[in-house]
Amino acid sequence: MLPSSAWSTKNGSKPPYKDPQPSQPNTHQTQSSLSLSKMAFSLLLIKFIVAGLSMAAFVAGNFNGEVEITWGNERAKVLNGGQLLTLSLDNYSGSGFQSKKEYLFGRIDMQIKLVPGNSAGTVTTYYLSSQGPTHDEIDFEFLGNVSGQPYTVHTNVFAQGKGNREQQFYLWFDPTTAFHTYSIVWNPQRIIFMVDNIPIRVFNNNEAIGVPFPKNQPMRVYSSLWNADDWATQGGRVKTDWTKAPFTASYRNFNANSNSTNSQTTEAWQTQELDSSGRNRLRWVQQKYMVYNYCSDSNRFPQGLPRECKRPRFLR
Repeated sequence: MLPSSAWSTKNGSKPPYKDPQPSQPNTHQTQSSLSLSKMAFSLLLIKFIVAGLSMAAFVAGNFNGEVEITWGNERAKVLNGGQLLTLSLDNYSGSGFQSKKEYLFGRIDMQIKLVPGNSAGTVTTYYLSSQGPTHDEIDFEFLGNVSGQPYTVHTNVFAQGKGNREQQFYLWFDPTTAFHTYSIVWNPQRIIFMVDNIPIRVFNNNEAIGVPFPKNQPMRVYSSLWNADDWATQGGRVKTDWTKAPFTASYRNFNANSNSTNSQTTEAWQTQELDSSGRNRLRWVQQKYMVYNYCSDSNRFPQGLPRECKRPRFLR
């Protein structure tokens, strides 16, 4: 999504399966019944193997079946039989894709390896969004920087067409040398942004005090890589070095676990919240790596900070 301003842009696990044991024949069991018993067990085992393979395919995700390229032509590529997707940016165009399905609540995971080297001016986005002037949106955006300087992870939440709820972070690792998992947990109570399963931000449902919350509009998953050197890096002071093009970001293991894709009603994401360990990790991230918080920007809100800003910083 192309921005109108610098601020408006664009497991849970289950119990392990224990193989059923075939019943032992008694002294009166015939060879025929034993063969039938073995056959029944073999069919049962095959059934579970097939089910396990299906679940593995669901968890790993396959871009051929899950997403469609929306722009950039050959700059967006699905590789390795659908297990890898790359987006590229050159001085003519960026590229992007979107999910084929819409989701109303769920947990969305994506492993991303960001543009390496001098990525100044580039923005890699990964977000959920509905459509229209009163759209809802949940954003991860990765703002590139000159070599050796950290990426800025920009997060935002839109509800009913209004955003202005940005928090920004540095990461505690180099996101360009390996894949890392970026997750959005979205349920009726809260939105949790996570990096490698570590929460970096929580946006709670504060409708009780008049704060809009995205809960009625299904959203698709979007991702793009594009040039935003008018604002992305150090407020636009550092421009894109096109001699380094093409810039490439890589994606794998897209997983969308939602009521829209899974009929089960006991998934952990539906009521997920932070336990004491999660809250401690969240405080650690926000104390050490947060570089911007809209709730601390009184100059931006001369009429008063948003209502949710009165809540504890780590649980807004």
